[in-house]
Amino acid sequence: MQSLERLGPFFPGGRIGFLLVHGLAGTPAEMKILGKRLNRYGFTVLCPQLAGHCASEEELITTCWSDWSRSVEDAFDALSRHMDAVFVGGLSAGAVLSLRHAQRYPGRARGLALYSTTLRYDGWTIPKLSFLLPLILKTPYFGKRYRFEEAFPYGIMDDKLRGRILAQMQSGDAAAAGFTATPGASLKQLWGLVAAVKRDLPSIKTPTLIVHAGNDDIASARSNALYVRDHIGGPTELLLLDRSYHMVTIDQERNVVGDATARFAWNLLSDAERERLAAVAREPVPAAPETSAQTPDAAAPSPASSVAEGMEKAAEGAGR
Repeated sequence: MQSLERLGPFFPGGRIGFLLVHGLAGTPAEMKILGKRLNRYGFTVLCPQLAGHCASEEELITTCWSDWSRSVEDAFDALSRHMDAVFVGGLSAGAVLSLRHAQRYPGRARGLALYSTTLRYDGWTIPKLSFLLPLILKTPYFGKRYRFEEAFPYGIMDDKLRGRILAQMQSGDAAAAGFTATPGASLKQLWGLVAAVKRDLPSIKTPTLIVHAGNDDIASARSNALYVRDHIGGPTELLLLDRSYHMVTIDQERNVVGDATARFAWNLLSDAERERLAAVAREPVPAAPETSAQTPDAAAPSPASSVAEGMEKAAEGAGR
């Protein structure tokens, strides 16, 4: 499985796989903490890098949503060759790409895990007139020059982690933390992807876990998570978080998210698959808490030399 490592962060485990897809203008580092947590329960995890990402905005705008979708397809094919079953999960636009994969290849993924699905930018930090943006981007002048700048709190409730990630983003290291802004051309591509997914959302029968912050600053739960729940064609589980913002895979409830994901996958496995997974796991998949597990993880440790390292150390500080 060495060839998988060239596609992105890779955590080898048993023969049940997870493909975790990062968001638009983001980086696989967004998924590494979740990937490592799933790996401790025996899952093999691959976090692929999407086409055009982690280099420059100029390179990003040369790609279209079909290129990003092809990145997911190629990574899924590579991982599935070694697995008995593969789950697909994604953050923000990565969740939309996960839905697209399930549309195009029904039955191939055992389940979907959607984190902060972004069909519409309508969180509480988004300007009220943002609904005019699609029209604005159709004009030649603004279509080439517009950049969507993220605003405080940048999708993260955890103050210390937010500070580290913002510093890394502002340093220009796109490979570590992604971009501080999303080019308008890439937003137009995302809207094309969203339109394609929404047109045929009821056709998706794959069991789906939907995770969203109740107070998401980028994409409201009502227009995104609840929309998917109400229109997708298969069974769903919904987890709403109250101590996280948009970046649920790295924010304060990251371990809650990881454990809920592991339980979701475990429940979709056969007895034989569970037995094989347990044999390679460092820890058993935790049982569901008796009450709503909305307690934040422990505070992140002191800043690390890179965001990826900082994210991993934050998870370790949270009792990983």
